[in-house]
Amino acid sequence: MRTLTISIASLLISISTLAQTKVVSGVLTAFNQYPVANVEVKAQKSKASVLTDSLGMFAIVCNDKDVIKIKPEAFKSVSRNISKGEVEESLEINLVFMDSKKNRDLAVANGYLYEEDLTYAVSHLQQENNEYCNFSNIYEILKGRFPGVHVDATSGRYVVTIRENHSMNASNEVLWVLDGTPGASVEGLHPCNISSISVIKDGLAATYGTRGTNGVIVVETKK
Repeated sequence: MRTLTISIASLLISISTLAQTKVVSGVLTAFNQYPVANVEVKAQKSKASVLTDSLGMFAIVCNDKDVIKIKPEAFKSVSRNISKGEVEESLEINLVFMDSKKNRDLAVANGYLYEEDLTYAVSHLQQENNEYCNFSNIYEILKGRFPGVHVDATSGRYVVTIRENHSMNASNEVLWVLDGTPGASVEGLHPCNISSISVIKDGLAATYGTRGTNGVIVVETKK
């Protein structure tokens, strides 16, 4: 009886362990079109690691709420949080190349990119060499990269607030400043066209007068 109890307990532990893992697949590109091969992809919690294939694709076993870590030479490092519950998850990541003579040599020597592709991309495709291209809209960028910024879409439209500035009697929405124009709309702004985003709060927002009371988000686009 004791042996049976131990066997059942072991089986339940095995099932529980399997339920906590998931397969995450994905593809790595550069300049939004060239597959990046031979890049190591690591899962922080499961300790698994794989290399991308010639098409930039990978599949890795992760734990629930795991973190994918990608740190290729010559490119900016990338981290992606893995959600809980779904059996499978897919990632599309556009790596940002840090251009220099040394990094061009490294990218080719490591087998990440073909030399002719990289040479053309650096000369003609810099608009695609943008980390913001990994997001579907500006609101996803804010949620993923700016602590303290809250994005709510329950009202049928996106409302962005800064948690420290909540008021019970007035609007809490931030002031958007797009290319120097206060109050401009960012609806429909493609993430790949964004060059920088700055979140201004506290005393610094006073530069914009009462309109900046709830904080200011300054967005600059590529000229």
